[in-house]
Amino acid sequence: MLRKKRILLGLFFISPWLIGFLLFTLGPIIFSFYLSFTDYQVIAAPKWIGIENYRELIKSDPLFWKSLYNTLYYVAFRIPTGILTALSLAILLNRKLKGVTIFRSLFYFPSLISGVVLSVIWLWILAPEFGLLNMVLSFFKLKGPLWLTDPAWAKLAFVIMALWSVGPQMIIFLAGLQDIPEQLYESAHIDGTNWWQDIRYITLPLLTPSIFYNIVVLVIGAFQVFTQAFIMTNGGPVDSTLFYVLYLYNNGFRYFKMGYASSMAWILFIIIFCLTLIQFRFSSWVHYER
Repeated sequence: MLRKKRILLGLFFISPWLIGFLLFTLGPIIFSFYLSFTDYQVIAAPKWIGIENYRELIKSDPLFWKSLYNTLYYVAFRIPTGILTALSLAILLNRKLKGVTIFRSLFYFPSLISGVVLSVIWLWILAPEFGLLNMVLSFFKLKGPLWLTDPAWAKLAFVIMALWSVGPQMIIFLAGLQDIPEQLYESAHIDGTNWWQDIRYITLPLLTPSIFYNIVVLVIGAFQVFTQAFIMTNGGPVDSTLFYVLYLYNNGFRYFKMGYASSMAWILFIIIFCLTLIQFRFSSWVHYER
């Protein structure tokens, strides 16, 4: 009887979260799955059409494949550059130097800026004529590209912009580095190792759990890139930055094809879910024991 009362009391205290989860998370997920099999244009009741949305996406919609390609391109460059940049910063900031906490805060601070504000700042940085980045390049006698107005450079511009917000990954790496016993490095130095051998044979193997976590999280986040493209280019030029979620948004909230957008959302879920499973399946390179 006492156990039952405790369970009921626990359910009572978590009921606000539970109700919110059912109404605003699980409910919409189930409803969107239903909508993905309907022709729903918001102003009229959903009309059941089976798998027609999925068939049209795969067979008849070139922008679907274009947006998927743009997103895969972004992910392919975003993950390695983000990991290497965050790891390099973490190694540099892991030193016991005076004032290092200030630099840690400075490198983490950009990740706290909202996506809209960050997009506006980078519109100025990437401006072809008077942008800060091209001004720096011109100082070295280099002619900067047109960035966001050039289809060949637009996606890479977003990759460069993403390096501004590697703070969360840097913090994860920093925590992992500080968890590595100093005795390991001291023993290695007695055997005559240099800094590169320390990183290769001690730091990287013991940091693999942090690397794996950051890769999984970055892949999930990179597939959902939206705000920057929506604010800065709206998919242009020539659909070169029409990322998957931006195209999903356009279908759902600009063209009012909510059923079509729901089917896109579920395809994205399947892609991310499968990629995550693959990463866990081939995670034998991760060493959890120390």
